[in-house]
Amino acid sequence: MSTVDDLLDLPTAPPIAPGVHDPLPVSPAASVSVVIPAKNVAAYVGETIASALAQDAVTEVIVVDDGSTDDTIAIISAVADPRLHLMTNDSAGVSSARNLGARHASGDWLVFLDADDRLRPGAVAALLAAARRTPRAVLVYGDYNTIDSEGRQIGRRELLKGRRKPSGDVLARLTSGNFIVNGGIALARAEAFHAVGGFDVSLRYCEDWHCWCRLAAIGEFAFAPKLLLDYRLHTANTMNAALRTPQDFFPAIARIFDDGLILARLPEGAAAGLRQAAEIHLVTYSATQAIRFGRYREAFGYLGMIGRQSPISLPRATVRVALACFGI
Repeated sequence: MSTVDDLLDLPTAPPIAPGVHDPLPVSPAASVSVVIPAKNVAAYVGETIASALAQDAVTEVIVVDDGSTDDTIAIISAVADPRLHLMTNDSAGVSSARNLGARHASGDWLVFLDADDRLRPGAVAALLAAARRTPRAVLVYGDYNTIDSEGRQIGRRELLKGRRKPSGDVLARLTSGNFIVNGGIALARAEAFHAVGGFDVSLRYCEDWHCWCRLAAIGEFAFAPKLLLDYRLHTANTMNAALRTPQDFFPAIARIFDDGLILARLPEGAAAGLRQAAEIHLVTYSATQAIRFGRYREAFGYLGMIGRQSPISLPRATVRVALACFGI
């Protein structure tokens, strides 16, 4: 019987991008639009916008307010920079907000930055450099570190120097688990993003993972091994809220493995094993987040779920949970 690792090593056919021609080399004048969905983030949005406007090659920052009732809009409106544009989305949800911003973006590339995170200096330049080295890439991504609600670094991911994540045809690996994690570390080719239809507004969680999988089905990815983002972990995060469970995320798995574009590009017979790996990935993720927020009994319960479903996966999941104790 094939293991999940065996399935991930199976060859796949070259990517074919429907409606997207062979990408042209990335010009020195390539433009980047940063799209920021925002709702009740007055405590953070000013810092987030400043981090985006400080990036070279960012020609516009589009903030889409999704029904804020605090001072979010006032803070955005006070920023005096012609590259900043404010739109409203009437509480239609984060995916709808991102899609709205992307439809009005003029850049060749898109960054989807959460309104409580911040780009590190030189992040966009590093992503564009990786894109120039991989002209067929439809998405280029890097890595992140974590900060707390006060902006203090709590992650220790700099200890992972030299770590490599997948490049090239990444679809099989990506369907087994979202190794991108946060859209703020990714630069998506605008043409390709629109070709796959953007974010699925029917998904409440992991909608970005589904979108990345559709992009991986039509083109190559490239990894830039640098820490590009400060990812804020606090209980108000959508993915980190105290009541989130793996079951909240499973609809995204069902959507991924019911998507004709994705299934057509997976190796024959691999979908079942990759789906199991995806489920284990999300349970492991839930366990690591529980550890980070001191919910230890909950974390051990999730490890028990993994052990019952796939004993062979338990050692790796346990290591990941242990590393989360040290901010890795």
